[in-house]
This record gives sequence, structure tokens and C-alpha cells, in this order.
Amino acid sequence: MHGRWLIPFLSRLITLSGVVLLVGLLPWLSGRDPALSILRARAGEQNPTQEALDAIRMQLGLDLGPVEKLSTWVTGLLHGDAGNSWISGAPVLPGMLQATQVSLTLMLAALLVAVVTAVLICLPTMRRGLAGNPTSTSGAVGATLTALPEFLLASLLLVVFAAWLKWFPPYGWGEPRHLVLPALALGLPGGGLIGRLFSDALTVAFSERWLATWHVAGFERRRIVLAVLQRTLPSLMPQVGLVVIGLTGGAIAVEQVFSIPGLGRATLGAASAQDLPALQAGILILLLIAVVLGAAINLGRSALLGPALRTGAIPVAAHARHAGRGRWVVPVGAVVILAVIILAGLGRDPMASAYLRLQPPSLALPLGADGTGRDILARVSHGALSTMGMALVTVFITFVIGVLIGLMPRLAAGPIEITNATPPVIAGLIVAGVMGPSASGAVIAVTAVTWAPLAAHTAALVTEVMGQAHIRITPILGVGSFRLLIRYLIPSVIGPVFRHAMLRLPGTALALASLGFLGLGPRPPAPEWGLLLSESMPYLERAPWAVLLPALALVLMSVLAVSLSSMWRRTE
Repeated sequence: MHGRWLIPFLSRLITLSGVVLLVGLLPWLSGRDPALSILRARAGEQNPTQEALDAIRMQLGLDLGPVEKLSTWVTGLLHGDAGNSWISGAPVLPGMLQATQVSLTLMLAALLVAVVTAVLICLPTMRRGLAGNPTSTSGAVGATLTALPEFLLASLLLVVFAAWLKWFPPYGWGEPRHLVLPALALGLPGGGLIGRLFSDALTVAFSERWLATWHVAGFERRRIVLAVLQRTLPSLMPQVGLVVIGLTGGAIAVEQVFSIPGLGRATLGAASAQDLPALQAGILILLLIAVVLGAAINLGRSALLGPALRTGAIPVAAHARHAGRGRWVVPVGAVVILAVIILAGLGRDPMASAYLRLQPPSLALPLGADGTGRDILARVSHGALSTMGMALVTVFITFVIGVLIGLMPRLAAGPIEITNATPPVIAGLIVAGVMGPSASGAVIAVTAVTWAPLAAHTAALVTEVMGQAHIRITPILGVGSFRLLIRYLIPSVIGPVFRHAMLRLPGTALALASLGFLGLGPRPPAPEWGLLLSESMPYLERAPWAVLLPALALVLMSVLAVSLSSMWRRTE
């Protein structure tokens, strides 16, 4: 009985300790001298002398070595002292706590946007289910919203609603109107993901046999809706929790665009400046938020399942019926448009600066030129292989890791929650600090943090399958653990988790693009979509065509991936 809570608790504690240790050792793992970085941050381009470097090392206790320094930091933290900034010399904890309040406010507003968006996406599915026609859809709306990068969406909202229409202030914090655009930029992608996952789950729930019995018995529509939600929510609550946690860590780009003094921006700044005390405090707060939210989600899930989980009364999931031939319209349309874009630019030179800067589109230059006079069509076309290939490799690796780890629900609790609380940008900074910016480093960084949602989904499905009556009696029938795993558990999770992985494909591509956008991925002049966006973003108002085509390509890729994955259903 104690193992049910002790193992997850130890899993969270060990994982949290490991991440803090990794962050604490980052300056030494990077092979760089922290004293040199600190001196340059304090004194600009001053030529370092050995005496100045030795003075900084002694002042900050760097001469103690990594283990002793980390031990001193932990001891101080237990007394409410997270140390002083290596750059400013001020205590880091008060500033980080103030930044946390800002980020939590932004997260709550974005969560409200996400919930409203998810409800609007799910309403058609709910209506079809109540009408007795629970067919799946292409998921184009959810996929499109999920595919919008926060940094691109934030920049578009900033230009349209702040610069052009002047409805909202472009920067600042402290008034409700400052919250509108950042909340939309942060909440719409999360709402698209939650809405698509819930739409799929609702379709399956409305196809289960018990619902036909309820219809025959004459239950009210309100009771049927509540019952379907109770059936659907438990398996998806971990995903909702991970999205909520990710709002805090994923707000870095939004906070940067709108100059919001939040936790993500402060942590990113500390990581860039190699301000270890501030970086440790920021990541520790992010991880504590993850643990608290993860525990709350698990408690809510257990409460919703209630006696069904303990008595093995969870119904066996049915498989939804497909829509007709019309379901092919969206993916075929996406394939055609992507193919036209890619094929049209393959014969053009993506590197040559043969045109005027920001030259507008023309017959000879269909999509215009970028800020250095290069053909945008050629760069997007040649960058497709790089961006799509990196994203597919990353998704495949995370799918395998997620399924393997998710098959051990209690052991996986800590790694899932802690990993999801680490934004890809922070992972990218850590990997880049050790390996330097590169395409392979970007894949490693994104892989290291994006397996968690798939593992959480797998763990939730495994828990539900193990609670079904015919599974609970398998030991009595002499079914061994290995046969149970191969015959029942893996077939039950592969399909839903694969579709979830495909839904994550645009997010993975956007995470890779964000690292390229921040200079942590492929290096210029590589024609990678993230670099294209970053290079064109300063000209968004003057030359919108330089940004819209890479964004359109990402949206089309996501719509194609999700539409095709929704069609792939297991048949019994």
C-alpha cells in the first residue's frame, strides 16, 4: 500500500535532485571559465587579467569546486537564501519570486484562453456524439492552432493589434490591457492541442456500448454529457496538466516579445549570462510548480475514476467510426500545397544574394526576397528537408522513449513532471553550452524534454487498462507479465500514443524552429525554417511575405500530420 505513493514520491525527489545537480554543474560541464563570463558581463569588453579572474573566483567561492559550491548553495537555500547574483550582486530569490507572480498571472489568463478554445473545438464532436454519429474529424482547426509558434503569433498580434490598429499597448505590464495579447499568443496553441485531444477522446467515448444502453434507458442529455466527460477526463488530465505546466515554461518567447518581466524571461536571461544562482533559483521554482500541479492532476484523476479503478469496472474503449470520403480533403489539400511550394523552389538557389533587400514578390521572384536579398521561395523549399527531417527523427525517438517510460507509471511520475517543466529553450541552452549550437544539439535538446507528454499519455492508458475487469483476472488465468505486456498493454497504447505523437509533430518542429530562432540550432546561412523566421522577424511590418511562407509551411505540415494520424485506427 505504501508503495503506491512512496515510489512516485521517490521518483519525483530523485529526478528533481538530478536536475538541480545538472544545473549546478553546468559551468563546469561546459568547459568554460565562469569567472571570464562574469568579468565580461560586469566590465564589457575589458581584457581579463589573471588577478581579476582570481579575485572573482575567490569572491564567488568558485575556488571551492563544483561539489562544495553546490553544497553551500543547498545549505543556504534551506535557510531561505538562494544566493546573490553573479552579475549584479543582489539576492536572487526576491526578484525570482516577483517574476513568478507575473508568470502565474499570465499563465492563468492563457489557461482561460486555452479552455475557451478547447471548448469551441469540442462542441461539434459533442453534438455529433449526442446525435448518435460519433465520427472523427480531420482536426484541421486544432492542428492549425497547435502549429502557430508562440514567437510568431506574438509578433503578429503585436504588429496587427498594437502597431497597426493601436487597440492594445505593445509593451509593458501592470494593467489588464497589457495581458490580452500575451494571453492570446500563449493560450491559443495550448487550447488547440487540448481541444484536439479531447475531440478524439470524446469520439471514442461516444462509441462505447454503455452509452447505447443509457440512450435506451432514457437518460437526460445533461447526464449523458456529464458521464462522457467523466469517462474522458481521467485519461487526458495528465495531458491537460502538462499543457498547464508548459504554459509557464513556454512563456519565454511571449515574455520576450512583449517585454514582460516574468519567470521565463528572467531564467533565460540568467542562463544566457551564466548567472548560476539566478538560473538555479528560476529552474527550481519551475520544477516546484510542476510537482505541485502534477500532484493536483493525479489527485483529480483518481477522484474522477473513483470506485471504477479499484473494482475493475472501467469500460473497454471502443473505436470510433470514420467520416466518409470527405476526410481526405484536408490532408490531400495540404499535400498538394506543400508539394507545390517545395517543388517550385528546388531548382532555385537558396544561398545567393542576387536580389534587392526585401524585394517584393514578382513573376521572377514569386515570394520576394529576404533581408539579404536571397530568394525566399528557394530557402523555404530547400529548408523543408531539414526542418521536416529533424522533426520526424525527433518525434520517432520521443515516441519510443515515451512508450517505454510510460509503461512504468509510478516510476515515471517524477521524470515526466520534471522534464515537462523544463522548456526546450533551457534544454537548448544546456546542450549548446556543452556542445555548441548545432542541428544535432537542437534535436538532442528537444528530444530531452518532449518525450514527457507521450509518456504521461502512455502511463494514463496503462493505468486504465490495468483497471479493466478482463485484465485484472489475467493472473488467475495464468497469463504472465510478459504476455500481458505484449498481448494487451502495448496494443492498447500504441495507436492512441502514435496519434498523439503525430499531433506533437508540429510542436516539435516549432520547438526546433524556436531554437534556430534564438541561435541555438542550425547556424546561418542554413535554410532552416526557424532561422528563416528569425531573420525575417525584424521586417514583419515592412515585408510580411518573408515571414508568412515559413509559417504557412509549418501550419500545412501540422494539418497533414494530424489529419493522417486521425485516420489510422486499430481494428479488432
